[in-house]
Amino acid sequence: MEQKNGGFSETGLRRMRDVLSRHVESGKIPGLVALVSRNGETHVEAIGTMRHDGGSPMRRDTIFRMASTSKMVGAAPVMVLLDECKLHLDDAVDTWLPELANRQVLKRPDGPLDETVPARRPITVRDLLTSTFGLGVDITLMGSPIQNAIFENGLFDTPGQALPEPDEWIRRLGTLPLCYQPGERWQYHVSNEVLGVLVSRVTGQTFETFLRERILDPLGMKDTGFHVPAGKIDRLPPAYIPDPQTGTFIAWDEAEGGRYTEPPAFQAGGGGLLSTVDDYHAFLQMLLNQGMHGTERILSRPAVQLMTTNRLTPEQQSFREDLAKNNVHLSHGQGQHGGWGFGMAVRTYRGDYASIGQFGWDGGTGTSAYADPDKQLTGVLLTQVGMSTSDSAHLIHDFWTMVYQAIED
Repeated sequence: MEQKNGGFSETGLRRMRDVLSRHVESGKIPGLVALVSRNGETHVEAIGTMRHDGGSPMRRDTIFRMASTSKMVGAAPVMVLLDECKLHLDDAVDTWLPELANRQVLKRPDGPLDETVPARRPITVRDLLTSTFGLGVDITLMGSPIQNAIFENGLFDTPGQALPEPDEWIRRLGTLPLCYQPGERWQYHVSNEVLGVLVSRVTGQTFETFLRERILDPLGMKDTGFHVPAGKIDRLPPAYIPDPQTGTFIAWDEAEGGRYTEPPAFQAGGGGLLSTVDDYHAFLQMLLNQGMHGTERILSRPAVQLMTTNRLTPEQQSFREDLAKNNVHLSHGQGQHGGWGFGMAVRTYRGDYASIGQFGWDGGTGTSAYADPDKQLTGVLLTQVGMSTSDSAHLIHDFWTMVYQAIED
């Protein structure tokens, strides 16, 4: 078999492209851009078109809505503040976020919003970084008063509903009780948005300004941000949500005149970034390099190790594993990792082709970005098809299956 210097086989890469092409040729994925990198060798595939009805081809520099794949990048500025001793993991956040002081907690997670008990302790920075501060999007509680309140108060970034500016967002969050005691349970997403408000309050800068100065610019992530400038808007495809019954492509956001043409009121580190495969590769490679980018240190080695290894207690992890396994039919197989670091999943058991210790996350818009310390591997797959059907999830799963088969040492 022909060997490539970076540890990918030519045959394996060809088979990966064939499988990715098959998804596009099925008509269910208009286009995709994929990047794999190992030992200094990077391989990119751009397949298909920007729109479902043809038009401009996908390119290496196509810009995508990253959705929850934003979370890992959004957590990095907090690590900068920890490195500089401007925050500490077990600091109560009340000092900077008085809206979240003196919390009340529901007596029952699915109970009435006015049946509460006092929180046993304040919310800490650690609680926010690990998604265990007591409130989040929870698939097991959909339709409950607290989950309804999260959506009704505009606290969750959804198609057709932009988030209010940060002070108003955190004020609204502060009107709700917690679902669980701080540190008790892993719950998804909301904590990542709180982190952006925290960074802004601690630094006196907007979240995006600090993120850009300390993470994006030093890494050369020139196409990453919370909106797309006019000069780059032709590189942004529409965002599709296929109809779950018919598979018909429904565009929830167009590029021209869409929601990402102007800076948003709320800079959402939990799901609001736009980026490219090369920009995310730079971020993941920095993490694989223990915080280094070339000769410049972006994060300390301990900060990276904290981010990229499991930070959940056995009790928190048990709940997260049960949540993933019992809802695998709803998640199209996504989320089966076991652990959670800061802003990303961490594989704590061998459940598929990926190594234990692999870290990263996926996005509901059809995005995926992971690094694997054991294999010294990074991979990014970006599409414009949301996970309202299983199509983009299956594409992501197949991408990783083929990436790991392409490794030859």
